[in-house]
Amino acid sequence: MTRQHDLDTVYSLLDDLAATVGGMRRLGDCDGRMNWPDRGMYFFFHPDETRSDTDQRRLTRIGTHAVSEGSSTSLWNRLRTHRGAQRGTYEGGGNHRGSVFRKRVGEAIIERDDLQEAYPEWGVGSSAARALRTEELDLERRVSEYIRELPFLWVAVDDEPSPESDRASIERNMIALVSNLDTADIDPRREDWLGHHSPVTEIKQSGLWNINHVDEEYHPEFLETFESYIDSMPGFA
Repeated sequence: MTRQHDLDTVYSLLDDLAATVGGMRRLGDCDGRMNWPDRGMYFFFHPDETRSDTDQRRLTRIGTHAVSEGSSTSLWNRLRTHRGAQRGTYEGGGNHRGSVFRKRVGEAIIERDDLQEAYPEWGVGSSAARALRTEELDLERRVSEYIRELPFLWVAVDDEPSPESDRASIERNMIALVSNLDTADIDPRREDWLGHHSPVTEIKQSGLWNINHVDEEYHPEFLETFESYIDSMPGFA
């Protein structure tokens, strides 16, 4: 089998997943009262960019959570961190120091719009004082606007937290498969994709808002595991 074949298989499985859960959602329309699985994976897509010669939206980020032993974070907690705050002091913003996804999107906006002087401490440290978070609020809101409009899917993968978990394996292999870093450029990214402005080479060349695993080889056996979890997914109300 070829990488093209395996990519087509991934997107076909994602179409099956979309049919199971009733279609893609956007984080801006989601909340914690929805029927999220405790543990799982998520897949973000470009809102209006499709694969070559198809109408399938292109994957832009693949992620999971709770892969360290003892971790208790839930799927919705991870998605909520990416979405950002809906109310309170930082309403419309968020905390990019708690979300690598938010951090990377913000970096690309800074590079594209030449905002380095305005946000010199973006991404510095694992926490920030209230004054700094207030200074960064406008950019946090722009990051939220971007991420909340990305269509996404999710799948329940409720095994125990571990680097050897099925969640970790599916994430690692799918990123390696979809990445265009140092391999044939399948489903090339449009010139106006925000990730092209990222200061991180792995993002620009892989075509994903991911850094880990983009330069690795994938093992196609993960496709069967992924399919089994899709087949066991209930509908989503």
